This record gives sequence, C-alpha cells and structure tokens, in this order.
Amino acid sequence: MIVVHGLWMTGAVCALQRAQLARCGYRTFAFSYPSIRLPLDEIASRLAHAVSALRTSPVHVVAHSLGGLVVLDMLALHPDLPVGRVVLLATPCAGSRTAQRLAEWKAGRALIGKAILQWRPDRGLTVARTFEIGMIAGTRPLGLGQLVTRLPAPHDGAVCVDETRLSGLRDHLSMPVSHSGMIVSARVTRQICSFLEQGHFTRG
Repeated sequence: MIVVHGLWMTGAVCALQRAQLARCGYRTFAFSYPSIRLPLDEIASRLAHAVSALRTSPVHVVAHSLGGLVVLDMLALHPDLPVGRVVLLATPCAGSRTAQRLAEWKAGRALIGKAILQWRPDRGLTVARTFEIGMIAGTRPLGLGQLVTRLPAPHDGAVCVDETRLSGLRDHLSMPVSHSGMIVSARVTRQICSFLEQGHFTRG
C-alpha cells in the first residue's frame, strides 16, 4: 500500500496513520513529493513510477487532500497500473474554494503552488467509473481555509464536504474530524481498513 500526503507536507506526517494501518495488517510505503514546486502531471508520473516499483498487485492507495488529486491524475494518465482500492481523505476533487481564493493573489499562488490549480475535475469522473474509490470528508471546522474565505458548511476547516463529491465513487462518508486531524484519527483509519477490505465504509 502507498500512502500519499497533502499540501505543505512530507511523507513523515503519515507515520502515525501508517502505524495504524500496519495494525490492520497492511505493509505501507510513504510517497513524498514537493507539493508546491512541481506541476500536477509530473507528481502523478512520479507516483506512477513508485507504484510500478513495488512490483506487487494490487497496490492499494490512501491519500490526503492534494495527494488525492495526485492519485486521481495518476490513474487518469496511467489507467493500466495495478492499483486496487483507493481511499481519499478530504480531497477537493470538485475544486477548492480555498485554493481559488488564494490564487487571486500573487503571494497566494506562490504559497499553494502549481499542482492544485492544475486539477481537472473531468479526469476524476473518468477514473471513478473505473476504479474502486472511497472518500472520507471531514465536518469539524478547524483549519486555515476558513481564514482565507468563507466556506459553506459542512467543512473541515479547509475543504467543504461538497468539494469531495465525485460521481462514480463507490462510497462517501462524512466524519466529525478536521482536515489535518484525518491523518492521525484512529477512527478514520478503521474506516480506511473497512473500505480496503470490503469495498465500503462501516455505518451504525
């Protein structure tokens, strides 16, 4: 399994989540990438190389925020990769109001980089019809995004629940966690494992 981080992060932030996934029986690898400097397609190609280098099938993928856009872009560009089930965490596959607002300023564009602004939602639609993808959205409004622009509820402080909607997803689950809290929450990890094992999240 490959775990992919989000904007302004490195693979090191996934350490706790990877440990939790290991307790579910998964062998995990962290994929790190420069989230600001490189264009989206280049990051996606690097991730594709990392998936191929594992020489195993299937390779499950867990990705947070921008990392999810990287995964969707990779699958659109390289649909023959041996990818199994995919769980996205607070990925703004329908577009990001926070990023769009920051992109209105030169300093904001420098802050968020190229990749998130290059995402094409139509690519996500194609991928969702082909791969088993589940999405977990957060509803605890704690994050810097709400300081940049007014975000319609429900949101996780950075990404709105409606921004995580993608036609064709196998399952979609909202949980009371913040944007950053997703990558350390044991409850979120249990739901990840549920989807990877059963193809759907657990309710009730």
